[in-house]
Formats: sequence, structure tokens, C-alpha cells
Amino acid sequence: MTRLADIGLIGMAVMGENLMLNMESRGFTVACYNRTTDKVDRFMNGRGKGRNFIGCHSLEEMVVCLKKPRRIMMMVRAGQPVDDLMQALMPLLEPGDILIDGGNSHYPDSMRRSREAEEAGMLFVGAGVSGGEEGALTGPSIMPGGDTRAWSAIKPIFQAIAAKVDNNIPCCEWVGPDGSGHFVKMVHNGIEYGDMQLICEAYHIMSQALGMTPAEMSGVFAAWNKGELDSYLIEITAEILARNDEETGKPLVDVILDTAGQKGTGKWTSQAGLDLGVAIPQIAEAVFARSLSAIKEERLAAANRLQGPQFRFSGDRQAMLQHLQTAVYAAKICSYAQGFQLLRAAANEFNWQLDYGQIALLWRGGCIIRARFLGHINTAFKADPNLANLLLAPYFSEVVTRAQTSWRETVKLAIDCGIPVPALSTALNYYDAYRCGRLPANLLQAQRDYFGAHTYERLDRPRGQFFHTNWTGRGGDTASTVY
Repeated sequence: MTRLADIGLIGMAVMGENLMLNMESRGFTVACYNRTTDKVDRFMNGRGKGRNFIGCHSLEEMVVCLKKPRRIMMMVRAGQPVDDLMQALMPLLEPGDILIDGGNSHYPDSMRRSREAEEAGMLFVGAGVSGGEEGALTGPSIMPGGDTRAWSAIKPIFQAIAAKVDNNIPCCEWVGPDGSGHFVKMVHNGIEYGDMQLICEAYHIMSQALGMTPAEMSGVFAAWNKGELDSYLIEITAEILARNDEETGKPLVDVILDTAGQKGTGKWTSQAGLDLGVAIPQIAEAVFARSLSAIKEERLAAANRLQGPQFRFSGDRQAMLQHLQTAVYAAKICSYAQGFQLLRAAANEFNWQLDYGQIALLWRGGCIIRARFLGHINTAFKADPNLANLLLAPYFSEVVTRAQTSWRETVKLAIDCGIPVPALSTALNYYDAYRCGRLPANLLQAQRDYFGAHTYERLDRPRGQFFHTNWTGRGGDTASTVY
């Protein structure tokens, strides 16, 4: 009898190959295919040799060696390659077969692909996968969404390979329909941008304001990782700062060029905030910080022409480090608050029934933003599933209230030293704006009404009633119909 595979995987780059090895180590037989088939042969004669893999040299060969309903996971580059692969696969499949996009696809594409697959009788799943190379091999966080009929067929595999936390709880659960899985992954990546920027700003303050060496900073981050900031990104930062360059003997971080790359998910998150009318300035600032870092030559030229303050910190360094730790934690809370605001807006816009506490648990292990304090987020949403903003939950409101002095001292130090802290300062601005009962938008709306007759609402009238003033005496009574 011909051996059949439990799942097929297409795309044998780093993530795809390690996911296959993870699946096979959990007892599943995996059929593998890559567009350049020599990669299949190298794998079958290398890491996959003697194990439960079936190497395939064509899509047709893969399809015939899969158990029904066929489960095929696509780990190819986002965009047109996914569409091309689906168009090639669907004529070979039968109704009820399952196509899984495990790449970093944009959620509107997943919504469209879900409809297209359904029209062809197939089941589509857009599964966000986070954890990098190590996570893919040992246990990632997986965020599947799409056609709910597919969940029972893929659940045993996905939950077996996912990271486990607490009492062996898998960091994988069904998210919702069509593009929700990739939307949640996108927000995860947006928060990741914010977390990384916060850590980099703390490093910059330690280095430039406090005059600390990378080895000293490594010790601080290692200590932070034993407290409320316990997280994967803080952990690896401590390790990075402790590493010396083999070629020069200098701290490795000091010989790395200060230009950051990005693959687009942070930009997508920022765009989603604009599209849905949700304030996520901290995530957007993290994206812009990477864009500014990319213009290295311009910055070098500007550094020779533009002057900044000459202030040097001369106070108690340990006290300042405590302020900094507190500020980073408070700003981190604001970043997550913004991310969950965006999730709620998307749920309302697309009619998704998202479980925000469950999403926090999906991020407890395996993924890049895994952190201890995600448990507090789960607790907050369990206590109040309709929580408007994480800042209003008792635990978080108490933390940010206590943090204010340290937070403001940290931002003031950065300003005095001329050190850019877009994430730390934007988080504080977000907190101050959110807690502000009256913002200056009344003047802004008056300006809009003055030049564009866009109308305004009044404090002494019910909401939903709009008024227009003929500010110049020449404008007449006609008002714009768009507020």
C-alpha cells in the first residue's frame, strides 16, 4: 500500500523547512515540495534523510500522496506568489481540500482568497506563524483564521507543533473567519515593531546619556528580564549586548551599521490604523524610526550641520536606570493597548468575533513578542470582555499611574540630551491624550468649519446635531455634508 502523508508543505525556505521538521518530530508524515526541486533532493538526502518525509518534484505528485481531505500548507513569499500557487493547485484538488497560507500575507488578500477558495469548493486558512527559525522548529505561535470547517482537520497538527505554556496549553487556537488570522499576526508584528523600538531607545539612553558600555547594558537587560519586563526581546537584547565581534574584538553591536530593515507588516499595521480610524501612533512611530535610520548618509551630513544640546547626565545612574525600566514598561503597556484597540476596530468593521484574552494567550509562547505580562492582558479581558482599552483595566491603570514620574523623567532626560525617543515620548503623549477630558479638537473643528463649512457639534446640544457658522459673513448658510 502506498504511504500517504498527513500534510503537504510547499516552500522549503527557513520557516518552511523547520516547520516540516517540527511536524515530523510530532509523528506526522509530511510531503514536501519546492519550486526549485533540487532543494527537495538536498533536504531528503540531508536533514530529512531516514525520516517520515515524502519528497515531491511536482504539485501533481504531492496531491496524489496526501490523505483526504488534503491539507496543503503554503510557505511562499506573500503577494502574487501565493495567488499563482493557489491557481496552480486548485484544479488538482477536490471539494473539501484545505489550502493553508502560512506566510506573512496582507489580511485583505486572505479575505479575497478565502472567498475564491470557497467558490471553488476548497477551504482556505490564513495562518499567522510567529517565532522565527527556532520557533518554527521547536514550537511557534500559530494564529489560524479562515473557513471554520477546516479547523477540525488541521487542529491536531497545528496544536501539536505549537509552543506550549502553563499546563501544556498550545499557543494555537482558532481566531476567526477569512482574514482574521493574518490580521492578528499583522498586529502582533506591529506591536513587535513598537517593543523593539522601545528597547532600542532604552539602549540609546544608557549608551549616550548614562555612558554605559555594552557589557554593562547587557547586565541591566538581564536583570530586567527577571522582573515585569520578562520577555523574549529583552532576553535576546542582553545576549546581543554581551557578544564581542570575532574579527575586531569590539562589542558586536558597535560594529553593526545603524540602518534597520523592514518587510512591511509594521507599515500594514499603521495603514490599518488609518483605515479604521484607530490611534496607534506608537506603532507608526516605530515604523518611521526605521525609515529615518535608512537615510544614513543624510543623517551623517545633518550631524555635521545641525546642532543639539550639550547636556550631560551627572545624577544617580542607578536611580535613572530604575526610572528607565519603569518608563519602558509603561510605554510597552500603551503599545499593546493600541494594538488591542486596532483588533477591536477590525472585529467591528469585519464582523469578527475575536477573543482578545485568547489572543493574548496565543502570544504567551513561541512568538517574538512573548512576554510574562501577556497573562495580565488575558486576565483583564476575562474580567471584562468588553474592556474599551487596556489602560482602563485595574492592573494596567495602577501601573501607568505609578509610572508617571519615572516616565516623564526619562523623556525629559532624553530631550535634555537631544536623544530621539519617538516610542517612549509618543506612548506618553498617547496616555496623556487618552486621559484628557477636553482636547483642543474644538478649535480644530472650528478651523475646518471656517475654511470648509464642515460643521461642528456643540457641548450644549445632543450628540449628532451639527452646526455651521458663517465666520466671514460671506460664506452663506450652505454646509458640507461630510463631518
